[in-house]
Amino acid sequence: MAHAHTVASVRYTFNSLADLLAKATPARSGDELAGIAATSAQQRVAAQMALAGLPLTHFLNEAVIPYETDEVTRLIQDTSRTPAANAAFAPISSLTVGELRDHLLSDATTPATLAALAPGLTPEIAAAVSKLMRLQDLILVARKISIVTKFRTTVGLPGRLSTRLQPNHPTDDPAGIAASILDGLLLGSGDAVIGINPVSDNVAALTTLLHLVDHIRRRYEIPTQSCVLAHLTTQMQAMQQGAPLDLLFQSIGGTEATNTSFGINLALLEEAHQQARSLNRAPENPSPNIMYFETGQGSSLSANAHHGAGGQGVDQQTLEARAYAVARHFNPMLVNTVVGFIGPEYLYDGKQILRAGLEDHFCGKLLGLPMGCDICYTNHAEADQDDMDALLTMLGAAGVNYIMGVPGADDIMLNYQSTSFHDALYLRRLLNLRPAPEFEAWLNTQAPHRLTLPAMLP
Repeated sequence: MAHAHTVASVRYTFNSLADLLAKATPARSGDELAGIAATSAQQRVAAQMALAGLPLTHFLNEAVIPYETDEVTRLIQDTSRTPAANAAFAPISSLTVGELRDHLLSDATTPATLAALAPGLTPEIAAAVSKLMRLQDLILVARKISIVTKFRTTVGLPGRLSTRLQPNHPTDDPAGIAASILDGLLLGSGDAVIGINPVSDNVAALTTLLHLVDHIRRRYEIPTQSCVLAHLTTQMQAMQQGAPLDLLFQSIGGTEATNTSFGINLALLEEAHQQARSLNRAPENPSPNIMYFETGQGSSLSANAHHGAGGQGVDQQTLEARAYAVARHFNPMLVNTVVGFIGPEYLYDGKQILRAGLEDHFCGKLLGLPMGCDICYTNHAEADQDDMDALLTMLGAAGVNYIMGVPGADDIMLNYQSTSFHDALYLRRLLNLRPAPEFEAWLNTQAPHRLTLPAMLP
């Protein structure tokens, strides 16, 4: 369905909802690479004005990717037609996208209002309203929203900031990983998860690392959860062999084709989810959140799975929001936008990375997800640690659930720049934030000299 708007006597026409959303998106290199970005600031403004006047009900009738060809679209649309979703959508059903922006920013819209609204929103609506917002708008609305999840620790409570302790090692050496874990624990990191990216995606390596972290956790009675970020099928095999798996990890995308490129689909995610839940790894918690998902703008485009041909396609930020529909379906413990990891082909510089991180955090929280952010960049991007400091501080103000804790902020295995244990301490001190309550209580009773490297090794 075509959409149009006139600016300065020039009439701009947009061929479809996907085209309108793409042209309304603030500039980023990925959409330019795909050939779907606005070709001028004037065209972008025209698209944003047309989008502002679009009724929210339109999103229930026009899909950006056809229902018949994409299981993520089917998940989104089938979920939006349930009685619970209809009831949540009803209070805003008469609004346009621009009016929804005003509604979200209104002082009368409380955290309770936003929590009740989340089930009624589609990812495309969340993406659309974010395209009309300044950075301060994205921060202010997200700040109102608290999404709380729990495994052994409770993450997302107001006044708290958690971290993923990320002790990666270029050879998966247990001693090197244990040293990084010790470093992080001594600096108050690891209450969201101790999560290792393995070099080798095989069952033996995965099982070794899971036993290592589980040994440390049990030896020192640390209230946290572990995760080794291997492929879903590798984790399923490890579970079958009795590996002590806490959180189940998978990277996900916003189209069926993206997820196919990751070697997964919704049915496989559901099977793995049920398998992990049957382990009952947090018996003190009768209904734990057990999934850990990672996403990032540009993943669909990098897999040629953005449904683009001849200048058509869905913009990367809308596709990122659609990935959150997949995540939301599984009620996860953690969702992490790895915002600058894919590279400058998708987010060119610090300005684009900063905007994308705040968009992702806003959209995820608006849809009811426990959002964290890997505040990061690759070494060939036009960005530096000053840009990351800015995004770190803004996300702290926006109420981000958790960030990464990487030794020295330099991941020596993945070869990219992230945030350090000290960055989390800075943000906690600046904004008077504390770790998850269970982890904080452990820190307050654990004398630092009791944590020694030899005792941590199995």
